[in-house]
Amino acid sequence: MSPLGPRRVIKGFIILLVILMIGSTGYMTIEKWNFLDSLYMTVITITTVGYREVASVSKEGRIFTIFIIFSGMGIIAYILGMAAQAMVDFQVGTILGRRKLGRTLRSIKNHYVICGFGRIGKIICRELKANKIPTVVIDNNPETAQILEEEGVPYIVDDATSEEALIEVGVERARGLVSVVASDADNLFITMSARGLNPAMFIVARADEEQTEKNS
Repeated sequence: MSPLGPRRVIKGFIILLVILMIGSTGYMTIEKWNFLDSLYMTVITITTVGYREVASVSKEGRIFTIFIIFSGMGIIAYILGMAAQAMVDFQVGTILGRRKLGRTLRSIKNHYVICGFGRIGKIICRELKANKIPTVVIDNNPETAQILEEEGVPYIVDDATSEEALIEVGVERARGLVSVVASDADNLFITMSARGLNPAMFIVARADEEQTEKNS
């Protein structure tokens, strides 16, 4: 999403606030109303909701009201337009980002697949990136997506025990795989699945229990 979108929306809200203050001050000056009544009149005038007027409006007050109506409707239309544009830009950016990620995953090779982006996974991933080794991450926590996007690391949000997920990240073309998910059983299952898809691949898996280490 372009940074201009949010800035324009914020600018629109600031202008709207200024109009509310001008309207309130104008009614307080022309009609001698208190601030709350003046603000109320300004709001219902801008939004054109059709509620009753606070009190009888003078000729000068009616002219001022016409000014407020046109000014308020214009700025509200501007804000809604900018908000809609920002949403469209965000959606388009998301779609383009997914397409770019898909192309990256289809073309990447001689890379390392990191299963699990917890504390250990982050350390390994950043170390590989520092050594300019291509890396792809599989993690089932959607919150890690933003971190990986900021760090420029290709990823998929999925269960690494799924063979389809391993295929999607190109495990058949990978140089190695590191499995550091929380469960020993899952690490063992990922290791066996990856070995079946790429027998020549280098694999490292975390094992907290001795029996798991022997089985792997």
